[in-house]
Amino acid sequence: MLQSLAGSSCVRLVEQHRSAWCFALLVLGYLLYLVFGAVVFSSVELPYEDLLRQELGKVKQRFLEEHACLSEQQLEQFLMRVLEASNYGVSVLSNASGNWNWDFTSSLFFASTVLSTTGYGHTVPLSDGGKAFCIIYSVIGIPFTLLFLTAVVQRIIVYVTRRPVLYFHIRWGFSKQVVAIIHAITLGFITVSCFFLIPAAIFSVLEDDWNFLESFYFCFISLSTIGLGDYVPGEGYNQKFRELYKIGITCYLLLGLIAMLVVLETFCELHELKKFRKLFYVKKDKEEDQVHIMEHDQLSFSSISDQAASMKDDQKANEPFVTSQSPTSNDSSLNN
Repeated sequence: MLQSLAGSSCVRLVEQHRSAWCFALLVLGYLLYLVFGAVVFSSVELPYEDLLRQELGKVKQRFLEEHACLSEQQLEQFLMRVLEASNYGVSVLSNASGNWNWDFTSSLFFASTVLSTTGYGHTVPLSDGGKAFCIIYSVIGIPFTLLFLTAVVQRIIVYVTRRPVLYFHIRWGFSKQVVAIIHAITLGFITVSCFFLIPAAIFSVLEDDWNFLESFYFCFISLSTIGLGDYVPGEGYNQKFRELYKIGITCYLLLGLIAMLVVLETFCELHELKKFRKLFYVKKDKEEDQVHIMEHDQLSFSSISDQAASMKDDQKANEPFVTSQSPTSNDSSLNN
């Protein structure tokens, strides 16, 4: 009997703090995922790094043997200066001297990567004035970009996601949840095809040193705003139509980012994902709600009703796959 009571109390304790337990499991899972990634990257990339270090050491030693008049210290000073300039996007190689990093199209491409938080890092401001302006420009521009993308995605998702789902649900009588899942998968497949597979094939043709995997890798790293900067298009020697190419890439990044956000918002509106996310959220305490109501008991009945009506309208507007009824239909229902 004591065991049954202890078991029931444990079950009751788990149910009362279910959100906290789920959150703890989420944190533990995320930390384990980080460790898993570190182990895999270390085991895969460390041998290649060691091989590259050995090759560079051999090349350096051979160069010093062939040029006995040059000391190792002088060579290292020269290499340090070259690497420092390379980090700022300036190369001393003869085949890269024709490309300027701060012409108008390159600056436009840099501004788009800064505002979208992609940040390839292949080109960075050189002057103190440029660094100061980059800080001010980013502080204002990044929230402005988020506002712009949010407004665009909100308008697009009405025509791309909510209305098609409602159409198939009302016109053909299919289940709304089933239609939403099929629509989300279809939209994701179209987005992957139009912004990953097809652009990857195009980049593999336009970029001489890129294969399809490297091109697809660039598309994913860019549209996910990771922006490692190891692959940057339009930086090759004697790139044809480089200015137009840079403008096209800028448009591709903006459109691709909008498409990615639309797909993510579509999946986030699925009923199953909403239920899954609620497992990790903190539930509102009923006592806090009651205290909040008691603190505002001096409000008049009319003001309370107005607030309730406005909250109801906002809730309807934010609820996915729901259309608002017209005032005439509401009036007719009330008269009936």
